[in-house]
Amino acid sequence: FSDRRGEGNALSNLGSVYHVFGDFHRAIKFYEQALLIAREIGDRCGEGADLGNLGIVYKNLGETHRAIEFHEQHLCIAREVGDRHSESMALGNLGNAYLDLNETQRAIDYNEQDLAIAREIGDRHGEGIALGNLGLVFATLGETHRAIEFYKQNLVIAREIGDRHGEATVLFNLSLAMDELGDRTQAIVYAETALEFFKQIESPNNKVVLEQLREWRSEYLSRD
Repeated sequence: FSDRRGEGNALSNLGSVYHVFGDFHRAIKFYEQALLIAREIGDRCGEGADLGNLGIVYKNLGETHRAIEFHEQHLCIAREVGDRHSESMALGNLGNAYLDLNETQRAIDYNEQDLAIAREIGDRHGEGIALGNLGLVFATLGETHRAIEFYKQNLVIAREIGDRHGEATVLFNLSLAMDELGDRTQAIVYAETALEFFKQIESPNNKVVLEQLREWRSEYLSRD
């Protein structure tokens, strides 16, 4: 008895584990094996998910153009099978990839499409992520006040659905935005709250926040 679908799912799950731990090359090997099985058995949804995962890993490796190729394939499959949730995810991932390439208008276009679908299907978690991604784009453009508007909408949703990781992430993004506006005191308040949440959920992101807080505090001390 051979359960190829189960085997593919197991390989994909292993890829996700290695991805989380930052072993991107090993994650790719497992995702690629899962992708082969999905194609072999005609599992279009599984194929799309594996393509999306490969896109995320390649973006993390800095191979953004290759990542875009995978996300575009994921998007095509999602639209072909009518999977609106996957379509939303693929659009968001494309937006993030184009932001990495500093193609901000394309990033905005993809993230706005992602946001529209998330709202259409009632995906509050996806809606929050899309709002946060739009905030990042406008922060990159130097439109800090507009970025903050998106971050605050993201924050409301994260708290509403109990997404502590999402709440911590947007609080840290708000802290960077407030510092950009010259309000270091409020920036530190947001960052300290983000740090506490990241510690509670044992997220490695707490190191990034801690480093930023140390930098800000050392600047205060050097002034004194």
